[in-house]
Amino acid sequence: MDSEELLAQLADIHLPAEISFWPPAPGWWILGALFLATASIIAKKLYDRAEQRKAYRYALTELESCLERLSNTQTDGEGKLLRYVNDVNTVLRRVALVKFPESGVGSLAGESWVAFIRRTGDSSLLNDQVSAALAHGRFRRHIELDSQTLHQVAYNWIRSVYQPRKTQKVLPFAVKGSSQ
Repeated sequence: MDSEELLAQLADIHLPAEISFWPPAPGWWILGALFLATASIIAKKLYDRAEQRKAYRYALTELESCLERLSNTQTDGEGKLLRYVNDVNTVLRRVALVKFPESGVGSLAGESWVAFIRRTGDSSLLNDQVSAALAHGRFRRHIELDSQTLHQVAYNWIRSVYQPRKTQKVLPFAVKGSSQ
């Protein structure tokens, strides 16, 4: 056999079939599943953060409306200050119920309520007068309190509960005639 005959018996080179796009290799399935899991976790965190910001803005709006009612009320000074203390206390309690639902904050009253406020947020401005107003203001007929101090305490506490890592600032505004 000569070499030409041998070469004629050889088959031509067969190229492999082209690699298809579908179905992808198992590594791509795993990578896709990890991507979807990561994207859903990030979306959930972004949604939760947006809900927290919305609740924070709502709480501050409620606090501001309490202060507006105090300055716009035409009743006597003592009655409107007691109403303001009760309104602020209600806002604080609602924030606590939203932020700390498992703590049983709904049943706290008096000194345990004030201790909860001290324990959970910024209470650096919470003096004895404000503490007494928050603890027992609902049950008093006469109260002596600076409404701006109570407002600042509530503002700082709400802010520290919703934004714990940021430094606290003094209120950027002052309300005319709200100090009692």
